[in-house]
Amino acid sequence: MNSTEAALKERIKELTCLYEVSSIIGNANVDLIEDMLKAVVVSLKKAFQYPESTYISFIMDTISISTDSQIGNALEIKSDIKIFNKTKGELIAGLSGADSKQINFLKEEQLLLDNVALKVGSLLERIEIQESEASLKRQMERADRLGILGEITAGIAHELNTPLANILGFAELLKCDLKLNGKATPDLDKIIENAIFSREVVKKLMFFACEMPQEKKSINIVPHIKNALKLLDATFRKEHIKHLVLIEEKELWLRADPIQLTQIIFNLLMNAIYFSPKEGLVIIEAYQTEKNIVLKISDEGKGFAKDDLEKVFQPFFTTKPTGDGSGLGLSVVHGIVASHKGTITAENNLEKGAIFTITLPKD
Repeated sequence: MNSTEAALKERIKELTCLYEVSSIIGNANVDLIEDMLKAVVVSLKKAFQYPESTYISFIMDTISISTDSQIGNALEIKSDIKIFNKTKGELIAGLSGADSKQINFLKEEQLLLDNVALKVGSLLERIEIQESEASLKRQMERADRLGILGEITAGIAHELNTPLANILGFAELLKCDLKLNGKATPDLDKIIENAIFSREVVKKLMFFACEMPQEKKSINIVPHIKNALKLLDATFRKEHIKHLVLIEEKELWLRADPIQLTQIIFNLLMNAIYFSPKEGLVIIEAYQTEKNIVLKISDEGKGFAKDDLEKVFQPFFTTKPTGDGSGLGLSVVHGIVASHKGTITAENNLEKGAIFTITLPKD
């Protein structure tokens, strides 16, 4: 075979490879991305001049694929895998017999490698865009659901508030009239206690629905955090839970309602204590950005199931056993944060437990 025929044969192999790779990428299934990449490197290997001596490797942070074992002294050519103009990995071709100096890469093979790397990078970009769009859609759907729940909750709270106030008021009046009747007093006490409990539930519902009046003022969140920890110190010790404060600055100022801000901190700390195992660690972190104050509280508990993450701030949703909680604590926190034009997120820690991140505007 003369040199012209040999060169033509190599070009045909390269064009065939590009066609195969385009087909593989065009039919790619996001759930089978690793299988797709394996097919790409196998197709690429066949396109090189010395396929029996060539290995192809695809390397990224989370994925590493190779057609053959890599040889230490092999000659290699590389092409970066770029996603949104940032290098995220590389595509490598190696010649295991290159030390004999009798074989080498063709310049067209580097161009082929570059071309395939570009196609793979474009695919990974499209996947990231699809995943971002899906995540944004889920967030918008969740926000819509919480918005509807907030409106329903506000209506329920307003409807219940007046009759509860009447029940409590008349029960207290009746108790005064029946002071001499020892048998009736305990029953009235139960009515009053339950009415007070129900009123507190209504208050929490109104917090969730952002219906509680606020008195915002400029406050330093650091002493509020430390005071909450002092008040809960006995609870931490009783439950054998440790806590670590990661706050470098002495002053972190923002405009907020002091009582509601304290309620946020208390609710999240109590939640962290409840779910922490014995000798577990609760970490409280606070810092500032240019426009916001960020508060993070994490624990070493069991964390969230995947389905629970989307419902964690909904009223009456709880993962606690029946009788241990009303399912309103985190919804109250969400309502207060929303009324301060902030955001709150819940996610699982990388190792174990959960982490709540609150971002509140300074102004």
